[in-house]
Amino acid sequence: MRTLIAALTLLTATTLGSTAYAEPAASPSYAVSTQSVAAIPDCALSSLPSQASDTLELIHSGGPFPYSQDGTVFQNREGILPDESTGYYHEYTVKTPGSPDRGARRLIGGGATTDPAHVYYTADHYASFCEVDEES
Repeated sequence: MRTLIAALTLLTATTLGSTAYAEPAASPSYAVSTQSVAAIPDCALSSLPSQASDTLELIHSGGPFPYSQDGTVFQNREGILPDESTGYYHEYTVKTPGSPDRGARRLIGGGATTDPAHVYYTADHYASFCEVDEES
């Protein structure tokens, strides 16, 4: 770290027309963040594509699902959803009309498979989520 600071200081001094270099008095200290997962916004079910409602109905009824991957364990590798034990989350495809494959839209259920405590929607294949409010 001291080498990086020294190099940056030298580069800055050279750029400003000076060749003077002073070694930093002490290495800076860095605080480790203990912040938890960022808050996930809510979204009304009625604001989502109609296919999300269709998928949610299938989840509540236990299927059958149109894709073999539906109902499989979602690993939360992106770390966007709250941290839970393996097997807590399950993923389900939200059909995308005109898509030649499953598309990017998913519902992720957390908790029981037919009555999840939390349902999350992603339109961009897990890059972002909103928590579905089924009452809205």
